[in-house]
Amino acid sequence: MGLFNLLSANRSENLFLPAHGRGNALPKKIQNLLKLRPGIWDLPELFEIGGPLIREGAIAESQKSSAYEVGVDRCWYGVNGATGLLQSALLALARPGQAVLMPRNIHKSCIHACLFGGLVPLLFDVPYLSDRGHASVFDREWLQNVFKKVKEFEEDIAAVVLVNPTYQGYSADIESLIKEIHSHYLPVLVDEAHGAHLISQVSSDLPKSAIFFGADLVVHSLHKSAPGLVQSAVLWSQGDKVDPFKIERSIELLQTSSPSSLLIASCESSIKELIESKGIKKLKSRIEEAELLKDFLINKKVPLLKTSDPLRIILHTSKFGLSGIEVDKWFIKKRIIGELAEPGTLTFCLGLSSHKRLGKRFVRIWNEILTSSGQQKACFFKRPPFSIVSRPFKPCTYSWGSNYEKVKLQDAVGRISVEMVCPYPPGIPLLIPGEILDEARVEWLIEQKCFWPEQISDFVRVIC
Repeated sequence: MGLFNLLSANRSENLFLPAHGRGNALPKKIQNLLKLRPGIWDLPELFEIGGPLIREGAIAESQKSSAYEVGVDRCWYGVNGATGLLQSALLALARPGQAVLMPRNIHKSCIHACLFGGLVPLLFDVPYLSDRGHASVFDREWLQNVFKKVKEFEEDIAAVVLVNPTYQGYSADIESLIKEIHSHYLPVLVDEAHGAHLISQVSSDLPKSAIFFGADLVVHSLHKSAPGLVQSAVLWSQGDKVDPFKIERSIELLQTSSPSSLLIASCESSIKELIESKGIKKLKSRIEEAELLKDFLINKKVPLLKTSDPLRIILHTSKFGLSGIEVDKWFIKKRIIGELAEPGTLTFCLGLSSHKRLGKRFVRIWNEILTSSGQQKACFFKRPPFSIVSRPFKPCTYSWGSNYEKVKLQDAVGRISVEMVCPYPPGIPLLIPGEILDEARVEWLIEQKCFWPEQISDFVRVIC
């Protein structure tokens, strides 16, 4: 089947991103724009339109308006997804040779930024949920212990990166974490790619965005939890810890000089949906519907895990000894397509579309899976063998560019990686360039290979 046929194929229940549900929840202005003559909206940076880095024009005014409405000093729209803006933010925060403190469940895009920016990723471990194989959130005490350990490394730390909420929707007490980081006189960048909807403050039960607690930089992916088109994103900035000139210089370095006018319009419209009364009302309705659906599934004995994001459903497959990757194949055959299949879970993103008829169908498929698979013991996962804080044995950039040889995982003990081992999604690296493969790491990676047979190779590339 050709690409064009795949793009238009009917996929029944779309429980994957983008959150607009294949157009069902796109903002009306974008829907109306796409109904016009094909391509009429595909415009360059005309004088009256401008661009994200041009001080005059409609885009500049739109960015000022969005920043004012959200309550920050400034913002930039992005057309290379949260990836491009996270990388731009990191390059604005640190000079070559400086270190950035970041959690082990960081997205690979931040490691890539370290690679081409000559930055040192100081990686700190996070709590781990062995019953499902997920990185968990941490509290201020955990972060304080990280800072105590960091002193041993004697690195020039430029900034700290946090991930909140996680891909699965787990949220920490972000206010206390930001306070702790600021007490060390460091700026904080929050990867809030999966939390754009948190700026709506639609419910007191929902976590609040890091924006409201003084985070210096926050990145939102506007297609993950807002009704934006794929690749639309926004970088919010407040306070005086980060120079706006450095941010703009970094965006210019990484983002196309011909940004899509359609994606820019999508940035504006999706943000308005999150802050204007009509959009907030729709979001509230979707959340209420999602809560009813989850209550129904739980009452029918479907094993769901608790998460801070009401628009996520996490099916706990390992509770019955089942791989989320294999269960995902069952659901796809039945034309229910999830977002994130992992060894212990299968995450469905309800997004901003309605799924009123989903409940009974979901229960029927799950029960069919259980009947076919038979009762199995719960599966638990081995905690990753990470130190509380670690840095690459060799600089990332040096390792990435080194001559390499390809060796079997079991023969890689004592060798230094030149590549990133990273199942995608979720895009969280298990190994980064410059890290040394000690015996514990090799054993753990071999175990992960069993869980991710199609994502992790039997071989790894190491420095010659």
